[in-house]
Amino acid sequence: MCKGIVLAGGTGSRLFPITKGVPKSLIPLYDKPIVYYPISTLMLADIKDILIITTPEDQDSFKRLLGDGSSFGVNLQYAVQKKPNGIAEAFIIGEEFIGNDSVCLILGDNIFHGSDLRKKLLKAKTIVEDVINPKAVVFGYEVSDPHRYGVAEVGKGHDCLYSVISIEEKPKEPKSNIAVTGLYFYPNDVVKTVKTIKPSQRGELEITEVNKRFNERIANDGGTMLDLMLFNRGFAWLDTGTFDSLSEASSYIETIQKRQGLKVSCLEEIAYKNKWITKEELINIGNSMDKNEYGQYLLRIAK
Repeated sequence: MCKGIVLAGGTGSRLFPITKGVPKSLIPLYDKPIVYYPISTLMLADIKDILIITTPEDQDSFKRLLGDGSSFGVNLQYAVQKKPNGIAEAFIIGEEFIGNDSVCLILGDNIFHGSDLRKKLLKAKTIVEDVINPKAVVFGYEVSDPHRYGVAEVGKGHDCLYSVISIEEKPKEPKSNIAVTGLYFYPNDVVKTVKTIKPSQRGELEITEVNKRFNERIANDGGTMLDLMLFNRGFAWLDTGTFDSLSEASSYIETIQKRQGLKVSCLEEIAYKNKWITKEELINIGNSMDKNEYGQYLLRIAK
């Protein structure tokens, strides 16, 4: 089984003064809170057990919004990251939650949208859950400014899945334009791997270092234990770390939804289509919000 973690900690200082009173992941992105988007990605991977990691100050706000996840057909648990000690710390915080399972980590401000997203997620999940030859899978996206990201140099590939030659964190001279996104699948031993890593110069447990460790290990098929799934041209990976990117992401979601008449990352809709909630439950949720367009949308898809 594969469990999910949403890392929604941090101060969101780049979005001050907005995030002085509201956690970054609870800021609205068009018609729903940002955190809906990463949760929806996990749900599209058929992941039902999800850990939400927040700051100590913000946890109650997330609980008020999301509850125990039953409205979305999932099982939500909560944990705290006391200080921003790096992305990889999520696995140490979530060690008990992960147990003996594989895990998918997604950053709380990353948004993915594309027609084959579910297919790619399920393929990555199959790889990481393989009993004989489990591997870690990261997701790559071609960007125009790779020096701002962790960058992967890839080798041979088939059907968007590539071997990884090297990974560097914000290189001055990138070896490719493939950025590593904030979506990662790992076998169970990721917890043990993170515990062997020392904090970087900025005092954080770096996720790039975790990926390097997996890429140094040899899998049962003779390759390394790290693969990269490359998102196709035309796919959208949206960041919400600045005022401009937040506005652009909101406009993107608005445009898609108004054009198609379908919502992006509607948790209740995904749960209903996954058969995790019943039609009656969906109608009840829709009726509780029937004064706005979101609730009316839920009632429409229930017909």
